Amino acid sequence: MNRRLVLGAAAAAAPAALASPALAQSLPELRWRFQSSFPRNLDVLYGTLEKVAARVAALTENKFRIQTFQAGEIVPGLQVLDAVQAGTLEGGHTATYWYIGKEPSFAFFTAMPFGLNTRQTTAWLRHGGGNQFADQLLADYNCVGLPCGDTGAQMGGWFRQEIRTAQDVQGLKFRISGLAGEVFKRMGANPTLVAPADIYPSLERGTIDATEFTGPHDDERLGFFRVARFYYAPGFFEPAARLHLLINKRSFDALPALYKEALTIACAEADSEMVSRYDHLNPIALRRLVAAGAQLRFYSREILQLAWRSNEALMADLASQNPRFKTIWDNYRPYRGELFQWFRVAENSYDNFAFQAAAN
Repeated sequence: MNRRLVLGAAAAAAPAALASPALAQSLPELRWRFQSSFPRNLDVLYGTLEKVAARVAALTENKFRIQTFQAGEIVPGLQVLDAVQAGTLEGGHTATYWYIGKEPSFAFFTAMPFGLNTRQTTAWLRHGGGNQFADQLLADYNCVGLPCGDTGAQMGGWFRQEIRTAQDVQGLKFRISGLAGEVFKRMGANPTLVAPADIYPSLERGTIDATEFTGPHDDERLGFFRVARFYYAPGFFEPAARLHLLINKRSFDALPALYKEALTIACAEADSEMVSRYDHLNPIALRRLVAAGAQLRFYSREILQLAWRSNEALMADLASQNPRFKTIWDNYRPYRGELFQWFRVAENSYDNFAFQAAAN
């Protein structure tokens, strides 16, 4: 036996063995409550909050424990921001674009119609100034926000009737989120925002004619295909959908540095894990939906062009009316242009050939 190796290994292990109990003793015991904006049956969306809580506990030797709640257990799902701001909850997992009624700039940090896709959104947030804009906005609401998951490009919604032309959009009662609702309003629809748990009964009763949510995996779980069989693509209004973990700012600022780092690490891991799970699950779910009778359709060029024009007009109007929105849009729009050009060269040219070739 090599005694030098044995002694060396023991010496190396000793500081760790001593440091771990000392570190554990110095950490405060914290018990926080976080609520999701999503019901528990949406395993990826709600499950992401559970994964964050478990990871934070593991990184802090179970000293910092977060109890998770589904939408409605403490506050309604669309009131998570208000509850975190007031301190009713220490934190919540939500989509900021649900709060555009307070400030339209919240849309930038979840999804913009004809905006950046998932990878592009990550680049803008981390390197293009997006996170700094989000920090400034959320500070006004006594919140800190950590990007925490993305659905990837979404589907375009479930409809009772086919939507072939722009005329078919007129008067359509469409459950849709974010600034996309304003785009469809300009196209002649009657958009409305309904919490995830209430979408199916609203569609079943005819309170709404159509709904969008995320993609095949979640949509199958929510059962939309039973009451609206026409399933449209693409979700031009949500080429990505970034979620955030919102944390009460006063509570976050009071945390030990290690706990702040644990939350940051857990959210960063969740940010990539969510989209990879959807990329794995959605193709399988789409096949099942089609086999169950869902009719896959694609928006016509007429509708897409009308939506593009309506969105451009909306962006111009919001920028002229809201200084904060203008500041962010003046950063976001040219950044989008640069990334779109690059993706046309590399990603799109590859996708256009390889996807077609594989289908033949």
